[in-house]
Amino acid sequence: MTTPLDAIPAIVQRLRDGFAAGLVRDVPSRVVQLRQLERFLVECESDLLDALRADLGKPATEAYGTELGFTRSEIRHAIAHVQRWTEPRKVRVPMTLRPGSALVRSEPLGSVLVIAPWNYPVQLTLAPLVAALTAGNTAVLKVSEVSPHTSELLATRLPAYLDAGVVAVVTGEVPATTALLNERFDHILFTGNGSVGKIVMRAAAEHLTPVTLELGGKSPVIVAADADIDITARRIAWGKFVNAGQTCLAPDYVLVHRDAEDRLLGALLRSIHDMYGESPSTSPDFARIVSDRHFDRLVALLDAGGFDAVVTGGGHDRDRRYLDPTVVAGVDAGSALMSDEIFGPILPVLVVDDVDAAVRFVNERPHPLALYVFSDSAATSERVVERTRSGGVTVNHTLLHVAVPELPFGGVGASGFGAYHGRAGFERFSHQRSVLTKNIRPDPPVMYPPYKRWKDVILRRVL
Repeated sequence: MTTPLDAIPAIVQRLRDGFAAGLVRDVPSRVVQLRQLERFLVECESDLLDALRADLGKPATEAYGTELGFTRSEIRHAIAHVQRWTEPRKVRVPMTLRPGSALVRSEPLGSVLVIAPWNYPVQLTLAPLVAALTAGNTAVLKVSEVSPHTSELLATRLPAYLDAGVVAVVTGEVPATTALLNERFDHILFTGNGSVGKIVMRAAAEHLTPVTLELGGKSPVIVAADADIDITARRIAWGKFVNAGQTCLAPDYVLVHRDAEDRLLGALLRSIHDMYGESPSTSPDFARIVSDRHFDRLVALLDAGGFDAVVTGGGHDRDRRYLDPTVVAGVDAGSALMSDEIFGPILPVLVVDDVDAAVRFVNERPHPLALYVFSDSAATSERVVERTRSGGVTVNHTLLHVAVPELPFGGVGASGFGAYHGRAGFERFSHQRSVLTKNIRPDPPVMYPPYKRWKDVILRRVL
């Protein structure tokens, strides 16, 4: 099922008309759409899990936790807080402008476009939609052609649950995205890589449309000498190999203190064995690479070398798009593995002399979407957080900061800009409108021409 290109302008206009008609202007109407969205996730759960398995080989438990359950939590949080978020916020009026009152109103932007990726095709399509609906917008969802089973399910089933004037799903490849970008929206949220992000920004500039970019990057893990190595390894392995490493927040590489390297490598090996068994290729709990193109890219990274040893893994099967959970050591900082985001189940481990060296290594590179630090010392962890920049941080674990609804999720610098989830998402898709109300009387003449000397004296005393 592919959306005809000539139908796209009418789809966008239908949602603009829906916004103008106020279909989600008031809070109760927003809640209705949010509840319908959760109903879709509940009633279509089995089919969604099957689609995610077909596209990415996702285990059902993993798919529920990272996609369906995650999104349902976002919905419930939004429903519980939307009334308070929409209430006007009073602000203090300076003495010179009294009597009067001032407040900030959170108002919807209009019709927005969400361009979703393939790696978490439910969560990263619908979590932005939750934010857009909570703020009172209508939305077009451009789903990814790289995850076709999930995209087709969203396109065919979701419209039965949501108002046609509020949400539309568009399918197709690059021409469909290009056609959408030619239309005028009031905000665009794009999740993907930086190269496409630049294309989105250029297109948005033609309409002066604000953009939120979620771009990922090489998220580092810093392991101090005093870290609990067994727990650290288990948490790194989980964060890296969930969804076969195809996670924008996945640990991309590890910087470990020289004194802890051997212990960490051994613990990573044990953790992978504990999670996926002696033969991960037969494990029902390990996902697959999404496409032949991405599989070939990952194998090429391994073939390019730039490391001393494969600690574990390295095996692959193109017919099944399977690549072992792989750890490599003695990695050259200038190797292909360290040049771009890996986005697959390959974990480079590099040795540093101390935490300060790790911080310098991170700061010499583009700001990542996430940063992880493992240490038994709160002071060490704080030093790392204070002296680095990243979209978000989890201390002594991986990925989990994204699961806190009130923590903004987004990048900084090359990893993107703008954030959503929870209140941050509501505000991302809202206009903070300033309103000042003045009394008709009194109406002192001091601010009006003609400007006499006495008026100047008064103004200089009060301002």
